[in-house]
Amino acid sequence: MSLISQCRQLREARGKSLGELGRILGMAAQNLSAILLGKKDSRASTLDALAAALDAQWVLVPNERLAEVRQVLEGKGSGPDRGARAALDIFLDQE
Repeated sequence: MSLISQCRQLREARGKSLGELGRILGMAAQNLSAILLGKKDSRASTLDALAAALDAQWVLVPNERLAEVRQVLEGKGSGPDRGARAALDIFLDQE
């Protein structure tokens, strides 16, 4: 899913109107709509402000980890095993 699609989906999930987000971002609702529809490019600073207004953050996920991250986000994966000891911890305990 593209970054813009995620923004659009999160805006709807949060129940924020284009007008409300536009006021927070200091831009016209029409301009925000054009960005969210992929009709207009935006600067990174605008996307950062949009993420903050949606109470979210951008995260780059390496392609080799994308399937795992998607499973965790969809509630299908278990995430990291917090109970497993790191190799470094085991090594340090032996000294």
